[in-house]
Amino acid sequence: MTLRPALVCLTVALPAVLVRLTGIHPAAPIALIVYGAGVVAASFVLAWAAEAAEVDISGGLATALLALIAVLPEYAVDLYFAHTAGSDPAYTAYAAANMTGSNRLLLGLGWSMVAGLALLIASRRAGRPVRELVLDTGYRRELGFLAIAAGVAFVMPLTGQIHLLLGIGLLGFFGFYLWRAAVSGNHSEPDLVGPAARIGALPTHQRRPLVVALFVAAGLIILASAEPFAESLVASGQTLGIDQFLLVQWLAPLASESPELIVAVLFALRGRGAAALGLLISAKVNQWTLLVGSLPVAYAIGGGSTALPLDGRQVEEVLLTATQTALGVAVLLSLRFPRWAAPALFGLFAVQFAIPGQHGRLMLSLVYAVLAAAVLFRHRDWILPTLAAPFRSGRDEVSSPAEREPVLAGHGDGRTASAPPPRSR
Repeated sequence: MTLRPALVCLTVALPAVLVRLTGIHPAAPIALIVYGAGVVAASFVLAWAAEAAEVDISGGLATALLALIAVLPEYAVDLYFAHTAGSDPAYTAYAAANMTGSNRLLLGLGWSMVAGLALLIASRRAGRPVRELVLDTGYRRELGFLAIAAGVAFVMPLTGQIHLLLGIGLLGFFGFYLWRAAVSGNHSEPDLVGPAARIGALPTHQRRPLVVALFVAAGLIILASAEPFAESLVASGQTLGIDQFLLVQWLAPLASESPELIVAVLFALRGRGAAALGLLISAKVNQWTLLVGSLPVAYAIGGGSTALPLDGRQVEEVLLTATQTALGVAVLLSLRFPRWAAPALFGLFAVQFAIPGQHGRLMLSLVYAVLAAAVLFRHRDWILPTLAAPFRSGRDEVSSPAEREPVLAGHGDGRTASAPPPRSR
């Protein structure tokens, strides 16, 4: 019973491995389905193994690594595009497409869905509308890393490229992020759900080899499927007459990030919305540091120059993604996710499909920027404390009276929903 979900997923992924090993080349749409199923199925196995590993990896490093592992399938596809672009310029646009799509999907759909569910459940439990989702002060450091990375992201549309030096700097910043998570010193028992909980409950001598085996199996499937999945995306666009850029931008991230979003939704359904949102914040930090930083490195290794170029459309896409992230950071500066933010973030995410094209992207970027500026002004007292948080040594340092006021779930006027201290800090 413990292994049944993992075995089902591995069975679903088996055709992708067999097709790759036998050298069969099915039609592009069929290949897209076969390899897409392999990536999604392996992603679920990878996510379950990563969660179960939290039993043996305590503290801040656990959640940081979980967020990293959960998005590895997306990275495999994106880095393939960047590496191939080094020798074939036609692939350059696809690397930026996958990166911007996954970023906007995670915030516009993931954050809004998780926070909306958490507020709905908290309202039902309280018997009255809950006004906001409250995060523990430990999340200040995580948000600080995201704020700095999001600010640096504006260098890309301003320069029209992702330079190798910028990439190395972001990779170094990601390493610093992992180090800060590892030395945070906080330990608590992980709250696992579903198959991960059953694996985590096994005796140590069974759990550890099983987790390693699942990691290896899922990793090999993803490595075997990433290249043909990426190629089938492009070929399917040509065959079906669909914009290849849009297929790469939305279909690939939706497939690779589905396990991570499902895990976050399960946390929210169990009343742990703040922990779920914290996981997605970690994933955003990974995207703006490790993923973006790796793109020019992969491009250079693939034979490209010292900078991954961005054409006009890619500059607009990156600008739109950066301004969306700026609004997300601004909303959370007070460590309170208000009720209005969930429909607002989702609505702005959805409207991009109704007003496509250059003018639509620029107009939406302006809307994000104006809203971000307004919210930042409202929360201006938290800007400097948030930017300083990654470099502070004390976990419990706070900079405003509001952060010193305890907010207890199920107490007070029932208008807020809070969570216990995050295990990732």
